[in-house]
Amino acid sequence: MSFDAKLDGLLARHAQLAEMLARPDIGGQDFAKYSKEFSDLGPLVEKIQALKSAQAGIAEARAMLADPDMKALAEEELLSLEKQLPELTRDVQVALLPKDAADEKNAILEVRAGTGGEEAALFGAMLFRMYQRFAALKGWKFEILSLSDTGLGGYKEASASITGKNVFARLKFESGVHRVQRVPATEGSGRIHTSAATVAVLPEAEEVDIKIEDKDLRIDVFRSSGPGGQSVNTTDSAVRIVHIPTGLIVSQQDEKSQHKNKAKALKVLRSRLYEMERQRIADERSASRKSQVGSGDRSERIRTYNFPQSRVTDHRINMTKHNIDEVMEGAGLDEFIDALIVNDEAERLADLG
Repeated sequence: MSFDAKLDGLLARHAQLAEMLARPDIGGQDFAKYSKEFSDLGPLVEKIQALKSAQAGIAEARAMLADPDMKALAEEELLSLEKQLPELTRDVQVALLPKDAADEKNAILEVRAGTGGEEAALFGAMLFRMYQRFAALKGWKFEILSLSDTGLGGYKEASASITGKNVFARLKFESGVHRVQRVPATEGSGRIHTSAATVAVLPEAEEVDIKIEDKDLRIDVFRSSGPGGQSVNTTDSAVRIVHIPTGLIVSQQDEKSQHKNKAKALKVLRSRLYEMERQRIADERSASRKSQVGSGDRSERIRTYNFPQSRVTDHRINMTKHNIDEVMEGAGLDEFIDALIVNDEAERLADLG
């Protein structure tokens, strides 16, 4: 089917749905189903209509070129519409790309210190706070699930549940190795150190997405401990869950209630299993293309934060900005995320070829 024929088919379907919804005898269940389809098609139909309108305008302006009295006006109109056409076409093509089913989901954020000792842990804490500020700017709810601090201000590991509109769609490209270059406060000679932290962003799975069988779990309870092994409480409230088929292990000890720790641990486990399944399907569908979307692949560095030069570089898209303070405050992240989304759309359009 040609591109134009596909667009005509979508316009016809939208018109058909409008007629069906206007019928007085339509049932409640059918009304809900058709109403959702009509609503989902709406934004795409608007883009198609804008493209069709521009195409019709171009044809009309070309016809007017033959009239000496209208030629100057027609040339001006033609120039304007032909400039708009590539962007209008791309808008429609992007809207037709298959949607990532996880885009509308909430997310589990996990940050871990990598190579670099205490410096890496301090950087991990900075990244975690960066995402916390970013979530606040977006009006998202940021709930800390666990924190393993070093006692010196750094985080060995930290995780959070982020809830809001299109959370995973905006954060999914943050998964990977984040590298920092800066002079540590303890460094007397002013030498720049390089360290790293890994970030994983997982779509938060619901029970309908991933069913976990009790027989597949081994649940251990133990006494919570704080930094340096100090006891946090005197009851066995901490929970460690082992998913036997995959070997995945999740521990949770931040809550004083064993029940709450178990619920949080299951939430993280469910999301990790969901991401594993998503990645398996993505690999099967596209073995040749390196999938960025939600891959959680942390083998390569994706971004470098150079404090002495106030420089942030995203290596996947060769984008560099000299606004490190704005990025670390969360406000500067959008520019990188927007560029990564555009890059991903371009790659997927190229794959459709």
